[in-house]
Amino acid sequence: MKTPEQIALDKQRDRLTKRFHKACADYGLIADGDHILIGLSGGKDSLLLTELLGRRSKIYKPRFKVTALHVRVKERDYQTDLSYLEQFCAEAGVELIVRDTMINDEMSARHASSMSAEKPLDDANPCFLCAWYRRKALFNAAQELGCNKIAFGHHRDDMVETLLMNLIFQGAFATMPPILQLEKMPLQIIRPLCLIDEADIRTYAQMRSYRKQEKLCPFEHVSSREKVKDLLTHIKTLNPEAVDSLYGALTNIKTDYLPKI
Repeated sequence: MKTPEQIALDKQRDRLTKRFHKACADYGLIADGDHILIGLSGGKDSLLLTELLGRRSKIYKPRFKVTALHVRVKERDYQTDLSYLEQFCAEAGVELIVRDTMINDEMSARHASSMSAEKPLDDANPCFLCAWYRRKALFNAAQELGCNKIAFGHHRDDMVETLLMNLIFQGAFATMPPILQLEKMPLQIIRPLCLIDEADIRTYAQMRSYRKQEKLCPFEHVSSREKVKDLLTHIKTLNPEAVDSLYGALTNIKTDYLPKI
């Protein structure tokens, strides 16, 4: 007989799995013959993504292959227990590959000089540099391994936060799409967690005892995204269903609301 804790875990897993399957079906994220490369950082979102894709790959149709890639940036002092990732991927039935990369000296120098400027270069901040080199490693590995898709663990809150960032800083009504075809290479970006709330992932991670990263990113709490995350938390006090409304707005744009110029 299952314990109350096991019953609660199964219920939460089913909840997440249903949202995952709905996203895959609604946006056509997975097809027969796919080889999907997971960007596995070691955080709760990418761990859940690995678990769900690993389990889904064992179902007869569609037949697809999954590989996880963990990229380590030498200049960034945050770490994930590699032995834990190896054990986690083995249990999920997903092959794990680890790659090391380092930030180009020229771009690092550009970043250092921009820090003393009145207005730092947007593409020279530490988050941009780290993300750019991580993605470069992912794209290179995907092509080497013959993958046709790269999966990221962005959840629904990430999509809404990106929408707010684009509205506030770029004046654009846009966010990360659930599926994106790259223009310069035969790769698609997919986000199978796009219909799942971060709070549900956090709850499941605690139930499953996901191991946290050993050292967190030193810029984690000083980025623009963190400020927008705080803003979204405040917006939720005004309307607890604000995430539903903002996500729904992405597919429900009413041009008659726009002022006449």
